[in-house]
Parts: sequence; structure tokens; C-alpha cells
Amino acid sequence: MKMKNLYFLSSLIFIIVFLNGCTKQKIDANQIVNNAIQTHGGKLFKSSKISFDFRDKHYSAKRLNSLYEFTREFTDNKGNKIKDILNNNSFVRLINDKVTDLTVERKNAFSNSVNSVIYFALLPYGLNDKAVHKVLLGEVKVEGKNYYKIKVTFSLDGGGKDFNDVFIYWINKENYSMDYLAYLYHVNGGGTRFRKAVNKRNVNGIIFSDYLNFGNEDLDYNIENYDKDFENGNLKLISEINLKNISVEKL
Repeated sequence: MKMKNLYFLSSLIFIIVFLNGCTKQKIDANQIVNNAIQTHGGKLFKSSKISFDFRDKHYSAKRLNSLYEFTREFTDNKGNKIKDILNNNSFVRLINDKVTDLTVERKNAFSNSVNSVIYFALLPYGLNDKAVHKVLLGEVKVEGKNYYKIKVTFSLDGGGKDFNDVFIYWINKENYSMDYLAYLYHVNGGGTRFRKAVNKRNVNGIIFSDYLNFGNEDLDYNIENYDKDFENGNLKLISEINLKNISVEKL
């Protein structure tokens, strides 16, 4: 009787270990990104007003349910006060509080510029947009820590002007923190970048990072190799991406 109980207990332990192993193996890119978004702020991204300064401009991102309004404010070299407003329906530029007429081309350029800064500042939020396609490339080790390595591409429909850009994200396996990212871009002649997140801080429930920005001069460079080249010290530091005066107002 004791042998039967021992056999049953051993079998049960084996099944539990096997199922746990299967569960770990089955995690996919969508689950990893969902966990990362939750780690960085979760639902707060959808119901808050986030403000910060980047270089010489002040940005805000206000979201409530499916509605959003992004703004950018600065003073130009002529002393004019500029305010750009991008929302679900339109883009408007105010110069000294007066609406100015813009060509479609300039509207698109200013809209993309505002959206791009806010997109990067709030990562990994945004990686669940309908136009986003995610693939788990595997697991790697960077600076002694284990990471999920995820590739992101975009659909033509809904992917914006830069739909053919490609991103790689390194998500920490232990805490689902997004610690590194790389991207291939095509504007202004194209190129690639690799960013390391630094100075992480929690502001009213949302985690923000500054970045060390590295590059590679080779236009044909495969951004999937950036983690290896970073580990080997082969990358050149190009700039620092710093956010200042961050505030988060829950709506």
C-alpha cells in the first residue's frame, strides 16, 4: 500500500513539473508584452494625462478610454509660442494662440513628430495596437540577465507613415521590465539604433526611463545582432535621451 502511495506521489510530482515546464514553454510574444505593459503602468496609460519635457519642448499625452490628445509646446527662434495639438480626428498648430493654415504635407510631418516622441516615451504601451505584429525570437542573456527577445513589425493598414520600420525589444524574464530596444528606420536616409534604458523611475504608478542611444553606421546592419555587439563593446554612443519634469495625473 505504501509503495502504491509512493508511486502515486512520484507520478503526481512528475506531472506537475511537466505541466509547469510546458506552461513556461508556451508563453508567447503577446503574453510577454501584456506582462511588460502591466509592469510599466498597465491601465493607467489609458486613463491619465502624462506630461514631460524633452529637449526644448514640453509634451503631454492625455488618454481616456479610446480618446486621446497629444500636445507639444515650445518657443521658436523668432519668439513665437507654438502649440501643436493632435487628437483622434485632427492636427492643429497654434502660433501665439491663433490657428495657422498648414499644407497636408506639413500637417503629416508635425503629427508624426509629436506622435513619435510620445510613442517612445511611453513604451511598451502601444505594442498592442491593431497594426502591430509580434514574434518571440527566443531568449538571450544581456549584461548577466535573462531576456525575452521580441521582434515587432507593422501592417500597412494602420501602421502609419513608418509602417515598414522594424523594432526589437528585450523584456526581462524576471520582472518584465523593458530594458533594451533596437529599431530600423527609413526616414532621412534610414539607419538603425540601439537603446539601453537607464534612470528608471516610478511616477504616480507609471515607469519612465531615460536611454543611452547607440548606433551602427552600416545601413544593412541586422538589428537582431545588437545585443551581441552591445555585449562585446562594439557600439558607439551617439546621444542620450532624457525626459525631465515628468508628471502623471490620473483621470
